[in-house]
Amino acid sequence: MVKIDEKQNTDNTSSRKHGILQSLWKAKVLVGIVVLAVGLRACYNHAQQPAPLGLVSTTEVVSNTEELIGKSVTIKSKPLQTVGLSSFTVSDRRFFRGEPIVVVNASGKAFDLPDDPNVAVQVTGEVRNLVIAEIEREFKLQLQDENYRDSINKPVIIARSITLAPTPAQIRANISTFSGKKLAVTGKVENIQSPVLFSLQENRLFGGQNLPILLNTPPKVAINKGQTIAVVGVVRPFVVAEIERDYKVTWDLQVKRQLEAQYNNSPVLIAQAIYPSGI
Repeated sequence: MVKIDEKQNTDNTSSRKHGILQSLWKAKVLVGIVVLAVGLRACYNHAQQPAPLGLVSTTEVVSNTEELIGKSVTIKSKPLQTVGLSSFTVSDRRFFRGEPIVVVNASGKAFDLPDDPNVAVQVTGEVRNLVIAEIEREFKLQLQDENYRDSINKPVIIARSITLAPTPAQIRANISTFSGKKLAVTGKVENIQSPVLFSLQENRLFGGQNLPILLNTPPKVAINKGQTIAVVGVVRPFVVAEIERDYKVTWDLQVKRQLEAQYNNSPVLIAQAIYPSGI
């Protein structure tokens, strides 16, 4: 568990309106303790980033529809094909008989399926049986009946949130595709360097790549090595000067040099929300 230094720098009191980004950097190769100071301006509102509820598989939605009707769930699955103008199907391919279900986009934002069929999507929404008239009325949508004839009275998810969910390896392999986009990434916590900087590693038995995670403030609960978590945020290349400029971060010179040597131009996820994950 990482310990957070409670020592405050009174000279920076005037900058607290931008938020305080403090962290300990403990390493014998660095002289003493380096404090990450000054504020990291939030690029989002925590209140608008609730942790997804009830992580389930698409197979569970199909098998336990009656128990889940009207409940908000989160699925992480690979998309199959578009349906009409605003919907698509997903299926849990871990199961040979995974029946596809329809996701109806009620988020109010357009969502394009990834070009790579191996990139998963994370969907949070309400489980319903597809009765078009009811769905249109309750969620203020317009659905083309002919596109849904095979899904009538079957379980669907009325999505309030849809996010790309690539793996760290997929992000590293094609950073230009994901740069600047909101992502949901799941993995095991590794290489904790401070309360606000650590790596997320793919959950694989052998190997697996990692992705640096940068938080705007130390988390309210401890993040431990080996813990499986999901992080929602925006990915970008790790360029120290640009991150200092864009997020109002000031790093000690020695820390800056270490960051540049370790992460320069690697993708980094600027976190918006973190929550435990069983995936």
